[in-house]
Amino acid sequence: MKILSRDVIKYFAMLTMLLNHIANVFLTPGTLLYEFFLNIGYFTAVTMCYFLVEGYGYTHSRREYARRLLVFAGVSQIPYSMAFAGDSWIEFSGFNMIFTLFLCFLLICILEQEKVRTMRVLGFTVIFMICVFCDWSVLAPAFTVLFVWAKDSERKKRTAFLTAMVLFGGMIFLGGIGRISIAMNLMYAVFGMLGVGLSGIVILYFYNGRRMEKGRKFSKWFFYWFYPVHLLVIGIVRTLI
Repeated sequence: MKILSRDVIKYFAMLTMLLNHIANVFLTPGTLLYEFFLNIGYFTAVTMCYFLVEGYGYTHSRREYARRLLVFAGVSQIPYSMAFAGDSWIEFSGFNMIFTLFLCFLLICILEQEKVRTMRVLGFTVIFMICVFCDWSVLAPAFTVLFVWAKDSERKKRTAFLTAMVLFGGMIFLGGIGRISIAMNLMYAVFGMLGVGLSGIVILYFYNGRRMEKGRKFSKWFFYWFYPVHLLVIGIVRTLI
């Protein structure tokens, strides 16, 4: 049953991210299409956090990996600010997801390499505080910590994904308190958890632990460039209409 490579899963993650961003920018909240695109898009962040932790163990140069993330975080910031601006053509609304992944990568380095407990706690706290100003806020580093803890244990991985679902659903529910009814709030929380749960199902039961045999170099750079390019296109279209 484990027939999906890492690259195939990442391509699906790019698609679900695109659908989520289309929903956030162009669709009307509350409609069926909006809710479907929004919730399926939650597949992406937890998936990328999982592969970030996995990639940390596979990469030949962690310094180069971190540098690449930081460079593309910089490249992506203006497109991100354009895509999610309010009434203007560009507006700072926080740091983009690649910057969040860069911080999560630093978090892995601290957890895996720093031996002094005080320094680990300090680094851990600082990164979480900075992530408050980033896309996916404290959830992305929380997911990352869960996957670092799980490592190669299938049992722990199942627990990590289940915990990630509960954390995300809980955040949605907390955000809805006082704004909508409890029943509606609970429904939104449950549906919001589905994207995270789908990521867990795909990775735990269909991921074969390998990359595609062909087109590896193309896939590697596609995943980096897709993020700023699709945001730029969304930002330009949003401004024009």
